[in-house]
Amino acid sequence: MNPVTSLETPPILADQPALDLINTVVMENGESVDHLVSDAATAAWLSRMTGRPVEASAGLCARAVELREVIRQAVLARKRGNAVDAAHLNALTRHMSSHMELVQHANGMHIERRYEGDASWRALAPLGEAALTLLAEGDFSLVRECEHDECSLWFYDRTKAHRRRWCSMAMCGNRHKVSKFRERKAK
Repeated sequence: MNPVTSLETPPILADQPALDLINTVVMENGESVDHLVSDAATAAWLSRMTGRPVEASAGLCARAVELREVIRQAVLARKRGNAVDAAHLNALTRHMSSHMELVQHANGMHIERRYEGDASWRALAPLGEAALTLLAEGDFSLVRECEHDECSLWFYDRTKAHRRRWCSMAMCGNRHKVSKFRERKAK
């Protein structure tokens, strides 16, 4: 997989779900490619993200794209030190209402979050919550964009030394090292 050649599906490598949603738009051969092109494609991506089946409900793609763009603007605003348009994001997350429920089973009890409302908003609720958590509690010095010139992916740097530079060492990090090696060899 290489963001500058071809990705069949958007990578899940940001270590933060809201940033992974932003990363559903990738650079391929110098062109911006949106992987959320249909309700089915969006449901497949959400299934990969959450590890559980997500139904391709009507309007899922349009709502995911709207949420993604609102999150993108909010993340960019925070990175630049500007005010975040909380009203727009809050208007979207109002559609994602939930409540906690006590569930009993043979081995005891546990608590589960139950989402209400439209199926597409229910599917997007964990991403909306992740975005709110990132914006309110995230350390934005650790929210970074890949340093590769031809990559547009974001990530949350959870490394011990906080020196992560690439979306993925296997993708952009190695490409950078190879290009630097070739430059040195050419001299």
